[in-house]
Amino acid sequence: MSTAKTIRQVTRTPEFERDLKRLLKRFRSLEDDLTTFIDYQLELLHGQKQAVGKTERVAGLGFDDPPVFVAKRVACQSLRGSGVNSGIRVVYAWFAAEGRVELVELYYKGDKQVEDKARIKRLYAC
Repeated sequence: MSTAKTIRQVTRTPEFERDLKRLLKRFRSLEDDLTTFIDYQLELLHGQKQAVGKTERVAGLGFDDPPVFVAKRVACQSLRGSGVNSGIRVVYAWFAAEGRVELVELYYKGDKQVEDKARIKRLYAC
């Protein structure tokens, strides 16, 4: 099994940074949780093609490239006892040819139920 990382670069949209800043006030471990999510969950899913967590492709966007996913099982240490059922959601675009992930949106399911499709379309629709 190859130990080389497939995800070579992770970028964040300015909107994602705002989401993170707002949620860090409530969930202090979120920055570390995101690092763990990227290093393990995304690397297994996209790098080693192993089904891990509950990650779904966002439907109804009107474009296929880049594929945009929502990860629904992101562990958050600040929410003790909930594990991956924390309610933290990460929306990201996967640029396979570049080995790049772009973090698009971060939200808590208790605050809103679904991803912001208008934001995604604004960023990626041609």
